[in-house]
Amino acid sequence: MTKRVLATISVVSLSALALTGCGADDSGSEASKEVTVWMYPVIPDEERSAEFWSGVEKDFEAAHKGIDLTIELQPWDNRDEKIATAIASGTGPDLVLLGADQALNYVEIGGLKPVTDDIDDIDNFLASPLDAVTFDGDVYGVPIYQTATTVAYNKALFEAAGVDELPATWSEVLAAAPMLAEQGVAIFDYSGSPELTLNLSFYPLLWQAGGSVFTEDGTDIAFDGKEGVAALQFLLDLQAVGGLPTDAATKNNAVEGGPLALGSAAMGSVLTQPQVAQMQAALGEDAVVVGAPLKGREQVAYGTPGVLSLTTVSKDDAAALTAANFIASPAVAHELNIQAGNYPVRKDVEEPADDETTLAFVDALSFASPGEIFPNARQVMAVLAPHIQAALQGSVSAEQALADAAAEARTILGK
Repeated sequence: MTKRVLATISVVSLSALALTGCGADDSGSEASKEVTVWMYPVIPDEERSAEFWSGVEKDFEAAHKGIDLTIELQPWDNRDEKIATAIASGTGPDLVLLGADQALNYVEIGGLKPVTDDIDDIDNFLASPLDAVTFDGDVYGVPIYQTATTVAYNKALFEAAGVDELPATWSEVLAAAPMLAEQGVAIFDYSGSPELTLNLSFYPLLWQAGGSVFTEDGTDIAFDGKEGVAALQFLLDLQAVGGLPTDAATKNNAVEGGPLALGSAAMGSVLTQPQVAQMQAALGEDAVVVGAPLKGREQVAYGTPGVLSLTTVSKDDAAALTAANFIASPAVAHELNIQAGNYPVRKDVEEPADDETTLAFVDALSFASPGEIFPNARQVMAVLAPHIQAALQGSVSAEQALADAAAEARTILGK
């Protein structure tokens, strides 16, 4: 596994608890123990999500009668602020669902405990999800799923515009954009709302251009280089020929009720499988083609593991890790993948299905990047997003937008 070295600067001061042994204990000494998990909408349908996690609680408590498990369903909105505040005040959950970049941030501020020696059947886990949350040689979360994103097309719109082959590269997208614009269709559904994570909008384009947000050692900003300018200029060039939705600078990435479902945009480049299912429901299954991730200089997509991390306010590490290992167990993980449209992190868990759409997403995992796993990555993202929006609104050039964002971001890094 790759060893990541943690920076020494903390952005929040937390009182870390002593790192005691936190292995799961099935000895029967678990009486009157309580474990709280903060879970997020990995299952998009609220009713199905509540039903699934309620069932997990019941199954776990039936198998571990001394532990009361509460899985609290939290919203994505203001997630980091709520987690940091809860941990800092000592009122946070025992376990919290995190992505890889988030996990590093909370390790940085003393909010998580390592679980390196406490993951059941660790040899059955794939290396990549474990590596993504391994910092200074310790693992800081039990992986329970991994996500994948890729491209999906409304093939009827391309056919109507006279585009014979679905575009798979930047140059092909740019070439086809004017043909679809003549039909009143934006070729590329881009979502520029600053509230949306850039992992699902600009960052995949940056990676496809061969760029990155940070330098390799994480000590400086890199998104203002030629690769970043090329990625943002790609969007501006598409916009100039009618290739983006008219509200691209402000819209979110919802499929239902959005351009992809309404037939006013022809392709999405950073879609999850549940979003593709929404396209299929709106347009008809035969109208939607799922392809490989888009290629610029590189072929890259976003995909990250979801891990249950042990917080420093955990009241009983052994009970919490018992719950985490239960949720990560093959039977529960497989059903979660089916319900959420996610993918296995274990060798002993089957793919959620074998249909063409699922297999296309499984193939996309080989192109997946877990994001920018560096200290302050989320803070830098928050700085960058409004500058990209400003460029899409015509206020500044691509080069100036990224230069302004880089100057602001470097103050976060102490530059």
